[in-house]
Amino acid sequence: MKATIWHNPRCSKSRETLAILQAAPGVEVEVIDYLKTPPSREELAALYAAAGMTPREGLRKGEDGAKALKGADDDAILDAMAADPILIERPLVETPKGVRLGRPPEKVREIL
Repeated sequence: MKATIWHNPRCSKSRETLAILQAAPGVEVEVIDYLKTPPSREELAALYAAAGMTPREGLRKGEDGAKALKGADDDAILDAMAADPILIERPLVETPKGVRLGRPPEKVREIL
């Protein structure tokens, strides 16, 4: 099974999630450093839809740029994330069984 993780190596939750994926038997892990190679607006929308999440739920609310999005709709949030990927909560993991936000990291086990 292939698992794709949108990863930030500086994030402890992202590192923990990656370790779970790498330890899972039969899982081929593709690691994408999302700050260097961010998903497009369309990819983000599809990932959140597959995860059953709204873009607001995928927003890193502690970032300065997120404060300006307090009353924004989903389209504006997706536009902001595409323009500034630091606003994307991490890590996002996609497998053929679905998409999960690795918060807590153990959530990814649901799609392995």
